[in-house]
Amino acid sequence: MTSISELERYKLDFLSYIEIEKGRSLKTSENYRHYLDVFIRESKLKKPGDITEGDVRDFRLWLNRQMIGKGKNRKEDISPMKKKTQNYYLIAIRAFLKYMAKRGVKVLSPEVIELAKVGERHIDLITKEELNRLLDAPDTTTLRGARDKAILELLFSTGLRVSELCSLSRDLNLNSEEFSIRGKGEKVRVVFLSDEARDSIKAYLKKRKDMDEALFVQVDAPKQLQEAKNKKNSDNRLTPRSIQRIIKHYAIKAGISKKVTPHVVRHMFATDLLSNGADLRSVQMLLGHANISTTQIYTHVTDKALRDTHKKFHSRRK
Repeated sequence: MTSISELERYKLDFLSYIEIEKGRSLKTSENYRHYLDVFIRESKLKKPGDITEGDVRDFRLWLNRQMIGKGKNRKEDISPMKKKTQNYYLIAIRAFLKYMAKRGVKVLSPEVIELAKVGERHIDLITKEELNRLLDAPDTTTLRGARDKAILELLFSTGLRVSELCSLSRDLNLNSEEFSIRGKGEKVRVVFLSDEARDSIKAYLKKRKDMDEALFVQVDAPKQLQEAKNKKNSDNRLTPRSIQRIIKHYAIKAGISKKVTPHVVRHMFATDLLSNGADLRSVQMLLGHANISTTQIYTHVTDKALRDTHKKFHSRRK
């Protein structure tokens, strides 16, 4: 059996800790594994006590020089690793150091690792008119169109993340105006159904003839796909990538030239609430943000409202 280094053993303990004790998702654990694997491999370190500030600095320099892209043979697709992506590696290293320090291991202080400064986050939005065209784009006389209408209305009604949407089952209580959803970090929050979303889901389910447990499933699936489903004894639910393709299709059909994704609809949900007078804390809870600073990216909406108020009511002349 191949022996592993002391640092590798602590890494494995740390990954188990964040998944089991901290309740992080499997995807988060996998991401942390990747970031730490790269750091350990590039730094060639074997023991926790060997990590120095210089090692972290050299790793940051290495990250900053990485060229990434869709295809290494196409120069136009290659670009330096974004500062935001570099920060993901640094966050993982910092969390790893904190974990070891709490267990009495003498390691580099996590506080010496500062994240790279990134530009202010830009929110992609569409206009209200474009949103309405998007919501009205599906042909609801067909099963596929009824499903897609329900997806769009539910996304805008609740602000769900696409992964949360895909996890829903058809036993959703449509007699209630609300339901609970388990989001990031296994945190549960309540979201609310609009009349349009509820009616669209009911109309879609009425057209369904299958017994699949998933709320949103593939329709007119190829025979091979159905056979694979039966063999694996799994449901036929849509994936996040499928939802992205569906929304892209209807954005094009609605004549929207901007890139429209499930997250853009989530942005529209938040900005619609704020522009109609909702407070930031309530929007934070509805979106499932752990920190209100994440929700503050939407303050451009309230800023516009303040500007309009100033323009309307402030004047030197009476």
